Amino acid sequence: MAEKWIIGIDLGGTTTKLAFVNEAGDILHRWEIPTVTANQGEAILPNIAKSIEDELARVKREKKDITGIGLGVPGPVDMEAGVIYETVNIGWAQHYPAAGTLQKWTGLKVVIDNDANVAALGEMWKGAGKGSGEMVFVTLGTGVGGGIITGGDIVHGVKGAAGEIGHITVIPEGGAKCNCGKTGCLETVASATGVVRTAMAKLAAFSSASPLKDLYAQSGSVTAKDVFDFAKAGDALSCEIVDETAKYLGLALASVANTLNPEKIVLGGGVSKAGETLLNPVRAYFLKYAFNTVGKSTKLELATLGNDAGVLGAAWLALNKI
Repeated sequence: MAEKWIIGIDLGGTTTKLAFVNEAGDILHRWEIPTVTANQGEAILPNIAKSIEDELARVKREKKDITGIGLGVPGPVDMEAGVIYETVNIGWAQHYPAAGTLQKWTGLKVVIDNDANVAALGEMWKGAGKGSGEMVFVTLGTGVGGGIITGGDIVHGVKGAAGEIGHITVIPEGGAKCNCGKTGCLETVASATGVVRTAMAKLAAFSSASPLKDLYAQSGSVTAKDVFDFAKAGDALSCEIVDETAKYLGLALASVANTLNPEKIVLGGGVSKAGETLLNPVRAYFLKYAFNTVGKSTKLELATLGNDAGVLGAAWLALNKI
């Protein structure tokens, strides 16, 4: 009898990543397709279904060999109902029945969860959190997302919105406006966009020589990667920007850890590619703000799976929830 496979899907605003995964968590075949968001995203799930059929044919497998599909989606979900409450960047109407609709198109059982939760499950299963059932995952990208794992499973909360670490208020007064409508959220200072925002404010006030200032004068813009690269090389202005980013991130992570005392906090997403340049000052601020026992027992680590975290976590979801 053929080995059973699972399909893991990570649905993004621009690209949808898909993979065939075995029950041991090995990715056997991965691919991606564009996410077509026109007309309220009506083509997204039919395109996924067609793509799955095409790839099954390519690898000479049949649907009877598939246990089911795990789908990570950008927004809070009702897992039991298979409904996504709202999405910002893929066009679906509120309370969209994503699981049932994809099941209809594919003829396979489908389970869904929020994409940050799914990435957290991937890191728990095969990444930096492997072997840990008590873990917090924070993704630092264009925004800041999070997933909380206790007892080896995701915490959802009453409305599927647990783990919204990016919307912890870290600047109670005078912070920048966040996409969520509040001001002073962690996302406004610790995302890639937030790092650039801090850089713009400090560029204007910094009077000494700086290669980051020179770059801005020449090109009219800087990126978060520029800031971290120059900080690694010792640029004082860039180090100031990184220190401020680390302060707010360390404060928020300490607050989360003081509540949960997880074994690990795993940082992923594009900003985390700064590596130790960001992680070292974040650790220092974390220890400053964390309760003593928490600071000694909760470890901060970098994610290891990269773009595979979402598809692996979605596969874990299908393996364990179907």
